[in-house]
Formats: sequence, structure tokens, C-alpha cells
Amino acid sequence: MTIAHPPTHIILPSGDRMPSIGLGCWQSEPEALTKAVAYAIKVGYRHIDGATIYGNEKALGEGIRQSGVDRKNIWVTTKLWNDDHRPDDVVKACKKSLDLLGLDYIDLWLMHYPAATDTDPNNEVRIKVLDIPYTDTWKAMEDCVEAGLVRNIGISNYSKTEVENLWNDCRIKPAVHQLERHPYLPQKAFMKYHKEIGLHVTAYSPLGNTNPSFADRDPLPPIQKNAAVQALAKKYSISPANVLISLQLSEGCSVLPKSVAPSRIEENLKVVELSSEDIKSIANSTQGQRARYCDFSEIIGYKYYEGLDDSD
Repeated sequence: MTIAHPPTHIILPSGDRMPSIGLGCWQSEPEALTKAVAYAIKVGYRHIDGATIYGNEKALGEGIRQSGVDRKNIWVTTKLWNDDHRPDDVVKACKKSLDLLGLDYIDLWLMHYPAATDTDPNNEVRIKVLDIPYTDTWKAMEDCVEAGLVRNIGISNYSKTEVENLWNDCRIKPAVHQLERHPYLPQKAFMKYHKEIGLHVTAYSPLGNTNPSFADRDPLPPIQKNAAVQALAKKYSISPANVLISLQLSEGCSVLPKSVAPSRIEENLKVVELSSEDIKSIANSTQGQRARYCDFSEIIGYKYYEGLDDSD
């Protein structure tokens, strides 16, 4: 059997080529992350995904430096946090991220949520939403592109209505929308909309629930144990996790598997291009089963998610 492989890069509207597989850095402790980033780059990753709220941008940048690979060959994504949505704070937040990363530009800068919140001195989110339109915050992010601090800007965790509002009120269109996506959250209608307007989707949490603390609130079986996923793993001689990563790539998304374990980091690069029948087999096996694992509305104080009842 000849195995096809998905595209290695996504061409964004700017003409920049974003690597289609990135190392996710959420919940990674700084010291472990530095080692993970350096190792990931060593074994072939060229896209590292961070965020201000992760608290590890400095460690991410140090991992890049320890890798010994020229910065121009590495794609860095990071994100603007909710407490810096005031237009006057946006440029300062961008420069702070650059300083922590030790870089002179960011390849892709995302608005983490379309919600502005206040914070306390310990940087813990208060459940207080500020009346700052995300469209105003976006205009300040556009200024960062024009100042050469950022090459591409995008969004994360937006609803369709919010995407539409921003899309119709901006100088620079979002290049990427990063959102939770896996077989229990395919968001088919929303994905179709993205394709229609030409907005690329990056999938995070492609393996579904991998957090043991969620087990008591998750009635669904782990997606890696799904019969269709395991059958495809056997068919292609890859792991169930690699099937799920391959699924996102095969459906046109870029994807951000997360790990600090060297063996898993390397394993996650073993991807294949699934056929339409392969994809259908997973969809059929999860029909009517829906779950979201990254809903932090209570912490943020803003109901940002729509689509949980997305039709099959």
C-alpha cells in the first residue's frame, strides 16, 4: 500500500508558509518546555505554538535558541491575552511577548479570545468583562503588523457571529482561526463557513480528552479507543493518536499536538493522508456524540462558544 502524506505547509494570505504541524505549549512547565522545544526542532518541527497566558514564552524562546536552528526557519505563534485588549495596551503587550521570546518579530499573533477582562496583580483573571470591542483591539493588532512587529494576525475561540463582525470591519483579514477540534467536536457547519470565506483553521486538542481530571464529567469513551480510530491505526501502522492528528491534516486543518515527552513529540510527526472513506468511518462512529474539553467560560466570565450541537 502506497501511503500519501498531507501537505507540510499552509500558504497564508500574506504568502508566508506556515508549517502544518506545530508543537503545542499549553500546560507545559518552563524548564520542561525549553527541553521539549529544543528537541522538537531537532527532530523536525518548525512550528511552535505559545501564548502569553501560558506563562512560558521565555522558556519557548530559550528552546528555540538551544535548538541551534536559524530563527528564520522556525514559525512562532503566540497570543494576546484578554487583559491587554485596550488598544493602547496592545502594542505594549506585543513588545513584551517579543522581549520574553527573545525575537524581533512574531510569525503569527492571535487574539486568544474575543473578550476583554480585568486582572489582579497576580495575573489571575477576575470574572469581569470590560466593554472593549474586539474590533477595536483588532485594529491595534493591525498596527503591529504595519509596524513590522508581527507578520500575520489571527483569532482563536471565536463564534461565527464574531468572525462575521470582525471580517466585515477590518483592514487586515484574520489569517488563521485556532479552535478546539476533534471527532467529538467536528463543527462541520462552522468549518464549511471558514472554507467559504477563506479563513484557515488550526485545530487544538486534536486528541480530545487527555486530562484524567475531566474523566468524571466526560461520559464519552476516550476517542483514541474508538474502534474506527484503532482500525485505521492498524491499517496504517501508526498510533491512534497519529490517526487523530492525521485526521485534522487530511481535512485541511493545521494541527497542534502537545507533549513534553521526547518519544511522543517524535511519534506525533508520523502522519498519513486519510482517504475520504477513512474520514467517513470516524465520523460515522462518533455520530451524535459531542463534547468540548476546553470551555473556560466560567474562568473568563464570557460565554464564547457556539456549535456544540453542530449537526452531523
